[in-house]
Amino acid sequence: MIKESLMKKLSIDNDNKILLVVMDGVGDIRWTEEGDRPTPLEEADKPNIDSIAMYAILGEGIPVDYGITPGSGPAHLSLFGYDPLKYDIGRGILEAAGIGLKVNKTDIAIRGNFATIDDKRIVTDRRAGRISTEKNRELVKILNNKIEKIEDISVEFYAGKEHRCVVLLKGEGLKDNVTDTDPQAIGKRILDPIPKDASSKKTADICKKLSDKIIEVLKEYHPANAILLRGISNPPDLPSMNELFKLKPICIATYPMYKGLSHLVGMEVIQNLTNFEEQVEALKANYNDYNFFYFHVKKTDSYGEDGNYKAKISVIEEFDKYFKDLVDLGFDVIVVTGDHSTPCSMKGHSFHPTPIMLYSKKYLRYRDRMNFMEVNCNHGSLGRIYSKDLMQLMLAYSGKLKKYGA
Repeated sequence: MIKESLMKKLSIDNDNKILLVVMDGVGDIRWTEEGDRPTPLEEADKPNIDSIAMYAILGEGIPVDYGITPGSGPAHLSLFGYDPLKYDIGRGILEAAGIGLKVNKTDIAIRGNFATIDDKRIVTDRRAGRISTEKNRELVKILNNKIEKIEDISVEFYAGKEHRCVVLLKGEGLKDNVTDTDPQAIGKRILDPIPKDASSKKTADICKKLSDKIIEVLKEYHPANAILLRGISNPPDLPSMNELFKLKPICIATYPMYKGLSHLVGMEVIQNLTNFEEQVEALKANYNDYNFFYFHVKKTDSYGEDGNYKAKISVIEEFDKYFKDLVDLGFDVIVVTGDHSTPCSMKGHSFHPTPIMLYSKKYLRYRDRMNFMEVNCNHGSLGRIYSKDLMQLMLAYSGKLKKYGA
């Protein structure tokens, strides 16, 4: 990836349009404890995606680096053309931005998971049975009434979708180098937050007292009787996609975290979308006004984390029915990929490369003539690249980069 200062000089503002479809966690693996089985991409009936793949090139993406399992934040940041090792955006900031909160430089934003714990504080469900958004709002209202301050720090709770919420800490001396309280597995005790440096000790102390107070308030509200505090973070300082790449970008997503990251990199964000039909209609309505379209598919990741193989296949097949409507708009470049892989057999993000399909109207040297699935992407002419370099390729294949040098 070239330097940002050079990218600013090479980028061209033109009307050619790019569609980036991120099927969250779509990558999977064949080998399981039960034996060899096709991946969801192999098994799914997806004629519209595969018809474009026949006229595209295939490859694989490395979201952060070889062997590193990425979170959704750095994985998406990489796809948007940013170095995920340079810009470390906390999950809390992403979640806060995703629901439209303005977070000051001195504030701390925290992504919260309503969760279930037993009387020994052992986590038995990290998502409290995926409680409804309506129940979430009820609990947030209770928490705001019961917990207004921890010492000299103001505390505010905001409802997200299903089991997700946002906690804002406002006050003096808050630094974000603090570990989460989420043990990342059931059967383990909820953790105490630990400061990684002296300047973050106050934040860790506040978060410990806050976690204890939340458990006290929610003790009668099983299964949502705790909140796991994740992504404890101050706001970052990011250049916008328009500043770096001369793009007019728009986000077409349903989940707050992805809308939050899009907002942070300067995308226009369409709110209140709930399904593929609404997403497609929103994209069509805004097609003439933008030249970079980020379309997010969430449930491929959700069902991967649940280990629900058949449901992950069904989401791919459902999206495929809408994909033709997007193709028919006439994009100059179309990319379909994942931000990371979420194998059903692992029930979580993994270090495996992401499958990539890149279509361009004009400039492809080859067309791989293969269906979109992991094994074909492994053999595709695009090869294996760092995901952060995909933006340069999208720009190049849409004629948005000047020649470098004389």
